[in-house]
Amino acid sequence: MYPEYLVAPMRTDLTSVGFEELKNADEVKQAIETEGTTFVVVNSVCGCAAANARPAAKIAVQEGKKPNKIVTVFAGMEKEAVDAARNYMLPYPPSSPSMALFKDGKLVHIIERHQIEGRPAQMIADNLIGAFEQYC
Repeated sequence: MYPEYLVAPMRTDLTSVGFEELKNADEVKQAIETEGTTFVVVNSVCGCAAANARPAAKIAVQEGKKPNKIVTVFAGMEKEAVDAARNYMLPYPPSSPSMALFKDGKLVHIIERHQIEGRPAQMIADNLIGAFEQYC
């Protein structure tokens, strides 16, 4: 667990553009197991989250088609929520940061950490925008 003062700006980075924070397994289940599309960002203190993942997620949800729900869980903070989200992302291994798109409760698109590291935010956002165009 990280001190809240450390992660607060990282949380706000996503919530300021409309992401809803999920704090427990029930909230994750309710968000994902619904009709429509849900975009989940596993937020992280990792440097690639700040430099690439969060900016990419913010760009993607502000252009073109948008998922019905945009939510986030924070790795290293709300363990129950993160574990629940990762269970929905199986068979992909745990990855922080990561991003997943669900349609009608089924995983349809995922971006893992290794696909985030070293890539510019716009490239990652373009990948997400393409998935949103296809599934939303």
